[in-house]
Amino acid sequence: MAVVIHPSAFVDEGAQLGDGTRVWHFAHVCSGARIGTGCSLGQGVYVGNEVVIGHNVKIQNNVSVYDAVTLDDDVFCGPSVVFTNVHNPRSAVPRKNEYRRTQIRRGATLGANCTIVCGTTIGEHAFVGAGAVVSRDVPAYALVVGVPARRVGWMSRHGERLDLPASGAGVAACPATGERYRLDGHTLSVETAPSDDPGN
Repeated sequence: MAVVIHPSAFVDEGAQLGDGTRVWHFAHVCSGARIGTGCSLGQGVYVGNEVVIGHNVKIQNNVSVYDAVTLDDDVFCGPSVVFTNVHNPRSAVPRKNEYRRTQIRRGATLGANCTIVCGTTIGEHAFVGAGAVVSRDVPAYALVVGVPARRVGWMSRHGERLDLPASGAGVAACPATGERYRLDGHTLSVETAPSDDPGN
């Protein structure tokens, strides 16, 4: 499947775009960027040189993905998500050698207008609410909201809120798929059903 690049977009020579990726109006992809298959870059998206984007990543309008940011497969970035790469920027002090790496793990969702402070890792299938400011790591499957972002619950891989406390212990099923999850303290994991056990 061919790459689609809108006539108003700029994709610099050397940028790598996988099959089926679409680059929409007024986007700019720098020469060092590596983007996987089946991605969508919305209007006004900027992708820096030292950026790696996995497969099936959706980046909505007006998102700038700066150097030292990695988006794993199946990540969703809502409109106007903000990434940073310098912790203490000053216009008069060059700090390009001080970039802090940011990693967004597979299947995570970043809600509209949220801010991801550099140096943080967002866990697999985590969900960052709209407008949240993330300044520390977010566990896999966690639902975080607010300024600063705090964990208020847990989400399934399907994107449904689970009937579990923010911490503690318990088991819950995704209301959409029935997939079961187990909470142990501050860690949520997928609980394998007996029928899925290869030993049976």
